[in-house]
Amino acid sequence: MRILHTADWHIGQRLYERQRLDEHEQFLTWLLQTIKDYSVDLLLVSGDIFDTSLPSAEATNLYYQFLYKLYKSTQIYTVIIAGNHDSARHLEAPKEFLKMGRIHVVGHATDPAECVVQIPPDNPQIAIAAVPYLSENELPHVSFESEIEKSERYRQRLKAFYAECVSHMPTNLPKILMGHLFVHNGREMKSERNIQIGGASAIHASDFPDNVNYVALGHLHRPQTFNVTDYPIRYSGSPIPMRFNEAEYSKKVFLLEISENGDTVSDEEIEIPVFKELCTVSGDENSIILQANAGEWDGKFIQVKVELEAIVSGINDTIRQAFADRGGDVLSVEIELPSIGEDRPQFEVDEMKRPEDIFNQYHKINFGDVPDESMQQTFKQLVQMVEDFQ
Repeated sequence: MRILHTADWHIGQRLYERQRLDEHEQFLTWLLQTIKDYSVDLLLVSGDIFDTSLPSAEATNLYYQFLYKLYKSTQIYTVIIAGNHDSARHLEAPKEFLKMGRIHVVGHATDPAECVVQIPPDNPQIAIAAVPYLSENELPHVSFESEIEKSERYRQRLKAFYAECVSHMPTNLPKILMGHLFVHNGREMKSERNIQIGGASAIHASDFPDNVNYVALGHLHRPQTFNVTDYPIRYSGSPIPMRFNEAEYSKKVFLLEISENGDTVSDEEIEIPVFKELCTVSGDENSIILQANAGEWDGKFIQVKVELEAIVSGINDTIRQAFADRGGDVLSVEIELPSIGEDRPQFEVDEMKRPEDIFNQYHKINFGDVPDESMQQTFKQLVQMVEDFQ
């Protein structure tokens, strides 16, 4: 059986308020063609289908259009679990209907037995523990418990949950575990420290049960494999970069072929094409403008980090226009000033009576001028919300 592992689609995600449905549509078109080209039998989607618990009508429509095309043009089986960004209720609502299309969706996980899916249902060849995101907040309350103690209790819950899932699987079938969680030593970026939660890692790779064939994870957006067991424990990562720093590495899906007796016939990674390039441009003002004029920026999202000795009025608009003239779309301009120096404006917070004064000065120092009327109004509304909450 050929199995394709993917996760963290985040359909409906915006980057600095830019809509990205066109990128997700291109990815899903590519994914469908890849499934056909490689004759995939089983698709695993390990959580975070949507970027929010209340996805837009356009995002929801794109998702169900893909599922319909998957059912109509292939004979593939699909198993989908909810991630922490998803609404388990929203994702699971049509699950009985989707089963008729060979699509199995698991949003809630109260009983491990209910998470076990056998494919195909009428003549099982493989068993999957489709375990959705289990929130640490769902643990029973324990008075005077430290964060580390709570995290350890969460880890033990996950460990026991997966062990019970395996106990409900036929012993003669190959076994795959799905999950949306953190694993000790998981990394988001090359330069980042190990991901941790609540002061302690959520689960260790060695906590997963023995006698399984593959662990298909979602949650971290960087593709990575843990080789500490005799089977792969793997994050497939997100199909498109969610942030500019995610553009540093290739996006992938993983293709695994398992024989009827559980042997791994093949295991390979398939690189996902770049549908819209995310670029970071750094330098002083002159260097940035030269790069804008000399480069090919058509259709690209751009993050600019400009080094200044002192605030330059209108620099933000100047940079954005320079790239726009070459077809680029600057989403962010970060101004880097000397950390210490007489040229950097200073202000005393204690001298200001209103939060709006502090905000206006902060904006002027970092962006060259006071915020526009719309931003000032938004800030006032936020201040009012905080005061009302108190």
